[in-house]
Amino acid sequence: MTNSNQGRAWARIDLSALKSNMARVRQLSPDSKITAVIKANGYGHGVEAIARTLSSQSNSVDCFAVATMDEVVALNVLGTGKRILLLQGYSDASQLRYLTEAGVEFVLHADYQLALLKAELLKNNRCGNLTVWLKFDTGMNRLGFCEAEFKQAFSFLHSSDKIGKIILMSHLACADKPNSQKSVDNTNKQVSRFKQMISDLGVADDDRVEMSLAASAGILSWPKTHYDLVRPGIMLYGGSPFADTSGADLGLEPVMTLCARLIAIKDILAGGSIGYSGTYTCDRDTRIGVVSIGYGDGYPRAAPNGTPVLVKGGDGYCRTPLLGRVSMDMITIDLSNFDNVSVGDEVVLWGDGLPADEVAKLAGTISYELFCQVTQRVHFIYS
Repeated sequence: MTNSNQGRAWARIDLSALKSNMARVRQLSPDSKITAVIKANGYGHGVEAIARTLSSQSNSVDCFAVATMDEVVALNVLGTGKRILLLQGYSDASQLRYLTEAGVEFVLHADYQLALLKAELLKNNRCGNLTVWLKFDTGMNRLGFCEAEFKQAFSFLHSSDKIGKIILMSHLACADKPNSQKSVDNTNKQVSRFKQMISDLGVADDDRVEMSLAASAGILSWPKTHYDLVRPGIMLYGGSPFADTSGADLGLEPVMTLCARLIAIKDILAGGSIGYSGTYTCDRDTRIGVVSIGYGDGYPRAAPNGTPVLVKGGDGYCRTPLLGRVSMDMITIDLSNFDNVSVGDEVVLWGDGLPADEVAKLAGTISYELFCQVTQRVHFIYS
């Protein structure tokens, strides 16, 4: 019987696995500084525990990256001693003032941000020795300056005595499909544009300038994109950035194992349908288990019949398929081949022994989304 203190649904967060994944990043990019991406509450894993764990490793993480001002403030209050980067940059003068006064680094990606920065530097004599990440749109076509704007922005930053460090950055759009020739071609074009920009600016040996291009997919499959700083995200949590490869295949360990418990076991006669809309009809007499988790907890409603779970019985953990539609608080699974399970036994939805990438693919999504969608109804246990 599972410990009742864990409630109806819980997530085990293995911080040793997080450390192992960070070691894998270091192994793959030994000459680069590491900016760990811990946005969205540490990809749903709990940002405080993630940040403290990564901070405790000597010579591993140089900087933490987040996406929103609220995340910046929370991380700043936490006081990890590591640099902080705001990936989307500021939206107004008050945000910029907070960042400069707190010593938080930021991405500069648009003209309106540049105008705000110029005004702040002009009127605020306390600003000085800022580190600015300047984003070049090499083909993602999301955030970032075009070529001419980028060069103008760099010229201003480089000429300012209040800017201590400039980090030239871009983001790869198709590095997550290394087996697609079209994606490979697109990535090569982006890398070429980035390299050409570095050449045009003449900053290859400039001590004030560093370069950053690779996130998880680049770290894993594009060594030439590593440059001075790498930005691992999903791979830190044991997930894969590649659609056809699991984190385990890449030498990564799952950090989150999502669990629930059997709350009922029933025998259904052949011809009986299960759950809302009867999306599964038993073709034989079937023993089913009802599990205390659903989309209200973050388990994907789109998970189809046949999606695997692991049931913990007397013989250890064994796979069995999901039957019927996922509801808000429950799922149903096939227990026909289990003779030694009981109400209260543990069921693993993804994690140790069952890659989140596999479940995500069946549900038509990615492990990033599974992790981030886990709700506050789930109890987190850190080990």
